[in-house]
Formats: sequence, C-alpha cells, structure tokens
Amino acid sequence: MKNNIIIIGSGFSSLAASCYLAKAGYNVTILEKNQTIGGRARQLKKNGFTFDIGPTWYWMPDVFERFFADFNKKPSDYYTLDKLSPAYSVYFGKNDLITIEDSLDKISETFEANEKGSSKSLDKFISKAKDNYDIAIKDLVYNPGVSPLELVSFTTITRLNQFLTNVKQDIRKLFKNDKLRKILEFPVLFLGAKPSNTPSFYNFMNYADFGLGTFHPKKGMYQVILAMENLAKELGVIINTNASVNKINVENEVAISVESNNVVYQADIILSGADYWHTETLLDEKYRQYSQKYWEKKVFAPSALLFYVGFDKKVKNVEHHTLFFDVDFDVHATAIYDKPQWPEDPLFYASFPSITDNSTAPKGKEAGIFLIPLAPGIEDTEDLRETYFNKIISRLENLTSQKVTEHILFKESFCVKDFEKDYNSFKGNAYGMANTLMQTAFLRPKLKSKKVKNLYFTGQLTVPGPGVPPSLISGKLVSELISKHH
Repeated sequence: MKNNIIIIGSGFSSLAASCYLAKAGYNVTILEKNQTIGGRARQLKKNGFTFDIGPTWYWMPDVFERFFADFNKKPSDYYTLDKLSPAYSVYFGKNDLITIEDSLDKISETFEANEKGSSKSLDKFISKAKDNYDIAIKDLVYNPGVSPLELVSFTTITRLNQFLTNVKQDIRKLFKNDKLRKILEFPVLFLGAKPSNTPSFYNFMNYADFGLGTFHPKKGMYQVILAMENLAKELGVIINTNASVNKINVENEVAISVESNNVVYQADIILSGADYWHTETLLDEKYRQYSQKYWEKKVFAPSALLFYVGFDKKVKNVEHHTLFFDVDFDVHATAIYDKPQWPEDPLFYASFPSITDNSTAPKGKEAGIFLIPLAPGIEDTEDLRETYFNKIISRLENLTSQKVTEHILFKESFCVKDFEKDYNSFKGNAYGMANTLMQTAFLRPKLKSKKVKNLYFTGQLTVPGPGVPPSLISGKLVSELISKHH
C-alpha cells in the first residue's frame, strides 16, 4: 500500500519535495495556511500591477534545470526565461554608479576601468569561485547534512582552509577599490550573514552572479511556483489552501496525524516545509528537538521591510535590479547582526520588473519593489515603515536626479509582523538561518526529527540553507531521505 504523506506549507522546498515523493509513488497532500500557494514567493496583484512579494532574483539557472530534468521536463516547458542585460546597477552616490553587465568579459572591463590591474584579480577570484561552485552545487549541497563525513572528500580536504578564512578577507586582499569590494561582497548577503562571517568557500555565489548571470522569468518569479504546482498536480499531488495546521499528533513517539480546521489528516509520514521553529511548537514539548534557547542563540538571516509601489510614469536612470550602496555598509550590517536596531541610513535594493517585462505594469507605468534588510525581531510599526519609505524615496530621487513621489499611485508594505503572521517565521526573519561556519551542512537543524519517527523537515532553516535554489535542493534531499527509510 502507498504511504500517505502530509506536507505542511507550499513554498519552493515543499513543492519540490511533493513532486519527488509523488514520483516515488507516495500519496501526497499539501496543506497551505494562506489563500494562495508559494510560501514567501507569493504574488500581489493590484490595479493592473503585478509584484513578486518575495524573491525577485533568479540565479543558478542550472539548479532549476536540474530539478525539472528529474521529471523529464525543462523550465521552458512552463515559463520563459530572459537573461537580464545589464544584470544590475549599483549606486554609490549621485551620478556615481557601476553597472554590472551580462558577461564576464564586460564585467572585467568595468573592473579595469575602476581599478587598474583588477581584471586579473577578478579572473583569479572567479575561477576559484567556479571551482567551488562546481563542487558545491554538483556535489556537496546534495548531501543530507546527516554526518560531518559528507564534507570530507579529496576535493574538500584540499580546500579546508576555505572554511577557516572568510569572503571579506579574500576580497580585500585582491581588490583595493572600495566600490568593487562592495559589489563582490553583495552576493553572499543572500546567504544571510556578513561577508566577514561567511566562509571563503561560499564565494561560489560570485560565480553565480558574474559567471552565470541574472535572469527573469516572464511575468515574475511566481511563474516558477505555478510551474511546480502544475508539475505536482500532474504527478497526483493534492493541494489544499486556507488549511493552517495547528497540531501534529504523536503516539508512542511516532507522528500519526495533523490537525487543520478541525479536520484530522492521518499520515504515515509528515513533512514540514513551514518554519522549523514554528513546526516544533505544533508538537508537545517533550517531542521538540530544539529549545527556544537554541533558536535564540542562532545567527538568523535578516528580515526585511518591503514596499510594492505603483508609479504612474516610467522611472528613469534605474535598471530592472538596482542597489543603493551610497551609505556605509558596515554600519548597516552592525544594526542587523551585532546591535539589532533600525539602521539610521539603510542600504536598500529596488526592482523595477516592468523595465524588462511589460506584463507587470500597465503601459507607461512602472512597478517598483523596494527592500531594506533589517534585524529580525525588531519593532515594526506603521510610523516606522512610513519614515523609512520617505528616507529611501528621497534618496532614490536625489541619486537618480528625478521626482517620483508625486507619481506614486499606491504602495503596500510588508515587514517583520507580516513575516510572523503570514509565514509563522521565527522573529519575522525573511531568509531563514545564516550560512556561517558553525551553521553549515551537518551543523544545521536536521531534515529528520531525532525525537519523533516519521517526522521530517525541509526549507531554509535546514540543509542546505537560505535562497531559492537551496530550497529546491532541500526538497530533493528530504524526499530521498524519506524514500530511503520508508
């Protein structure tokens, strides 16, 4: 008889796991608390505008290809991918910006123009990053994080020193120009920690950035969620929305069912792609592996203040992805990681998908998504949101030499409280748990419960870590673990 599997949540990792498990012959039902699927990658539609609520960067296209290939499919069976050209721009001051083009050759020229001789250093740095990418993405991250031995192979032993040095040190040794340093430090922020706390091995993110490039799925990242939903349904997965799970029932240390909306769903196996910490609160205390103290001590990736803005005209002097690094990065990082507080002058990021995708805004108008990284768990009020919106919009106007405030048709915001309410996210974090040295691989919370049989976890708080590609991989890893044990 086929085992029944209940999956809690419908983000990238849950959807990925559902596909693999259905393909392996299990009966799979997904229970999603929100009205629509996608977890953090939901969508907002308003007045003819379409916004991705969560992730807006499509990096590591090979991971998506590898996922769909496991089902004899291709991403292009479901959505159209455009390579962004340029990939993004970074503002360091008024009329002072560096644009990152869509090929390594062009990026080398940009580096050389800003620091003589730096193209050689870049070449060296990226070729090392590519080596690490090949090891990490083709090999290491596809390990379930069960044992330290997974990290031990001839290739990793020769790179052991790269777990003892950090990305910031490496970059500062090779490059003198502060702007170039900041551009190279930016990709590891996706891993949720400061460059000074991120092992050198993770420089493979720089290869993802410069070597592989930045893409945009037509109509937005939500198309990837819809693609995975289609695939899951083709494989027989049942998806129920508005189905918040409020209890996981355990008998004789075996997970047997979940409760949602006064309905009890019997299950042979329970897999949670919801926030790990939250999932454990659905268990009686004696069955929790990790105490509140454990979570409090962990380094969490940032939360974020996000705005979704409809403009009644086109915004000038910006790219599809534009970073605003015109303030001190280290000061903002301190406000996120060391002394959690609202940053006086935040770095921020803006995405204008309608620059390359006219399906995201009405003709002649612009869709803008703005993100300020914040410490998780800090105070979140409407007044603070408004204050920070005004700060970043006035900086945008000043740096790009234009007025946009009077062209705002509407804005919606999303912050710490919303991450908590919509995703049961620990302290309202946006990206899970940071990939620091002590939170890498087998040192992360486990895919399989140590205290409850037949209970499993997936997503950004477990292996391999934060980000969309790692979430797809996490779904694959947990499904393999389940298949092996059942």
